Amino acid sequence: MRNVTAIRDTRRPDALPDDATLGAEGNERLTAWTGTALLLGFAAEGFTILDIHWYMKWHLIIGYALLVPVGLKLASTGYRFTRYYTGTPAYRRKGPPKPLLRVLGPVLVLLTVGVLATGVGLEVLPSTYHFQLEQLHKLSFIAWFGVTTIHVLAYVWRLPRLMLADLLVRGTRGSAAAQRIVLVAASGVLGLGLGYVLYATVK
Repeated sequence: MRNVTAIRDTRRPDALPDDATLGAEGNERLTAWTGTALLLGFAAEGFTILDIHWYMKWHLIIGYALLVPVGLKLASTGYRFTRYYTGTPAYRRKGPPKPLLRVLGPVLVLLTVGVLATGVGLEVLPSTYHFQLEQLHKLSFIAWFGVTTIHVLAYVWRLPRLMLADLLVRGTRGSAAAQRIVLVAASGVLGLGLGYVLYATVK
């Protein structure tokens, strides 16, 4: 009769993955939190368009405020892009976006920058360029809205799962989850502060 040695897995059932896997997962969750913040921010900005003359003050403040979380989102997705295409195993395991979304990603970045840059330009550049900038602002917004709609519909279903996992501290360290939430909240507060300062300064 053969002796069979049973090799038991000594890891705890609730043991966390390795640091590299946690980093890739954390990046995805940070992107989800930031994306949700931007979804709310751009929705508020869209509301001001319903009566742009009446809500012009808030249109400008919110537009300025969005600069900070947009920067955070670009940093988060840019970091994932770099780690994936430099062959980092944890990010390679996450896989790339669907082909259509891979094509639309850079387009969405350019359009977002275009909408915000022309909006800021309308306030800070000489009136000589006002007509051209206004037309570019409107056209880039229309294109941005179409591409963003596709982007949101593709990713919005993931947001509750990723955010809830952080809130319940599942598959992550509590400190890391808290840092992500605080970072996104801070970007919103800093953005609003920047919005008020720029509005007052430009005005």
